[in-house]
Amino acid sequence: MPDVDGFDEFYRGSRQRLLGFVYVLTGNLAEAQDAVQEAYVRAWQRWSTVRGYDDPEAWVRVVASRIAVSRWRSLRSRTKAYLRHGASESVPGPSTDTVAVVAALRRLPEEQRTALALYYLLGMPVAEVARETEAPVGTVKARLSRGRAALAGLLAVTDLGEA
Repeated sequence: MPDVDGFDEFYRGSRQRLLGFVYVLTGNLAEAQDAVQEAYVRAWQRWSTVRGYDDPEAWVRVVASRIAVSRWRSLRSRTKAYLRHGASESVPGPSTDTVAVVAALRRLPEEQRTALALYYLLGMPVAEVARETEAPVGTVKARLSRGRAALAGLLAVTDLGEA
């Protein structure tokens, strides 16, 4: 019998962080929601094993990231179909600030984007980001520094302390 209460508590405690993380990686809320939902389904199916891991959230995060990456491969075909058929109805768009940040993040290399999302969005310490990305601490620090500098340039921010 699965530990329903344990999974529910895990889900409630981690869903927002995970969705925010995958959204930053994909730049698409619907894609992020789909990937996160699928990752939680897989975690539920394997909950008796996943709950015993040192960090079950990391397992779900890796699964969600991999799902999102595999979906990126088919994004080009869907985009072409959308352009052929057009939008079916008007949906209010994101704010101009959100669009600018997401566009800037998309221009960063995946390693920098991932490091920035883990560090700033999820609040992970540098050592934990290094463990999760399987990169040395110095590499993570360099990715964070280069990513911040690149974002500042792309967003034309003069002082990151005021952002």
